[in-house]
Amino acid sequence: MAAALRAAKGLRLAVGPPNLGERQQGLALPFTRSAFVAKRRNHDQPNWFGVGLAFSTSAALWALLFKQHNEDVMEYERRKEERQHKCTGCS
Repeated sequence: MAAALRAAKGLRLAVGPPNLGERQQGLALPFTRSAFVAKRRNHDQPNWFGVGLAFSTSAALWALLFKQHNEDVMEYERRKEERQHKCTGCS
C-alpha cells in the first residue's frame, strides 16, 4: 500500500502544474473560456420559444395525466361492478 502511494506521489510531482504562458505542441491553452459562457444572457428579450415549449409540454403532460386518471377510474368502477355481480347464469 505504501509503495503504491509513493508511486502516485512521484507521478504527481513529475507532471507538475500546467504552463499557462506558452502553447505546447500546437495545442490551445489549457484554460480558455468556453463559447457557451462567453455571451451574457439578455433578460430584456426572453426566449419565447423556450417559454412556450415549456408551458405546452407541461399542459400536455397534465392532460395525459387527467386522461389516464379518468380511464383508471372507469376501469376501477367496471371491475367493482363485476365483483359484486353474483349471477350463476352468466358464468
